[in-house]
Amino acid sequence: MQTSSAVLLPAPLAAMLSRLPAYPGSVLLAGLLNRLLLPHLPEDVRAHLRNKRLRIHVRDAGLTFDFTGQGHRFAAIAGAAPSDLTISANAQDFLRLAQRLEDPDTLFFNRRLLMEGDTELGLVVKNALDAMEAPVFQLPSWLPRPLADRFRS
Repeated sequence: MQTSSAVLLPAPLAAMLSRLPAYPGSVLLAGLLNRLLLPHLPEDVRAHLRNKRLRIHVRDAGLTFDFTGQGHRFAAIAGAAPSDLTISANAQDFLRLAQRLEDPDTLFFNRRLLMEGDTELGLVVKNALDAMEAPVFQLPSWLPRPLADRFRS
């Protein structure tokens, strides 16, 4: 895997995104995780995530998403209650991580990926990401034409 230097979202875009309400974004993220990530998670990881409050913080966008693992799915949660685990990075680093273009350890040791809270839970998440062989998010398949083709079939 190659490493890249950090690229931040342009300030006007980040300012606009930071004004979005948190809960609808959490619903969207939970849905994406259910579709893209959950099928790749072994049962023991799903069990470890059950009833845990997770937070994804996209630093450069000023976005925070809160959700919980329910074993068979992820579900959005509203409110600012403390999370069991908060994972923070910039948008580009999250995207590169999902595409398997960056290694979680590299991002972590370069302080571009932060995990705060339950250390054991953080290790379970990191090891689950490391164990995935294929990218969970391939950008070309989410462009308008391929996306429309998938919904038609």
